[in-house]
Amino acid sequence: MRRRTAPLLTCLLAAPALALAPVADPHVGDTVSLTGSEPGERLDVTVTKVVDPAPTNPDDFQPDAGNHYVAVQFRLKNTGTAVYHDSPSNGATVIDKAGQRFDSTLGDSAAGPAFPASVNVGPGKTALGFITFEVSDGSRIVTVQFAMNSGFADDVGEWTVPKPS
Repeated sequence: MRRRTAPLLTCLLAAPALALAPVADPHVGDTVSLTGSEPGERLDVTVTKVVDPAPTNPDDFQPDAGNHYVAVQFRLKNTGTAVYHDSPSNGATVIDKAGQRFDSTLGDSAAGPAFPASVNVGPGKTALGFITFEVSDGSRIVTVQFAMNSGFADDVGEWTVPKPS
């Protein structure tokens, strides 16, 4: 009986650690834990969706000729002890297969509700919204990056975007 209990106990003790282990190569849908620059700042960030090309509303800004919009939906769950107050779009970047980086744009897409200019997310609370990027036509986005504190935090999350099917 003891021989069976020890392996079972080991498995039960290891299971929570495995659940909290960082994802080795995060893809769209995976969650990455990030730490901010200030004490108590911590988010679990999930890239839930990438819409490329993202539709536009006729009454909104339109991308320049030769460009299109890409919209990325982020879920930000505050797992820290401090209120997260920031502009998420300042800390987000998309990268294409050539290595070109694109920052967020003022234009919104029609992919879904955008993050407001500023968010306040209390401990244990979650925010969900799209951030829109204007990218060159012909660019294929392969990576999404996000950092807290308007992109100035040292901890940067990175997600691989699957090739369109």
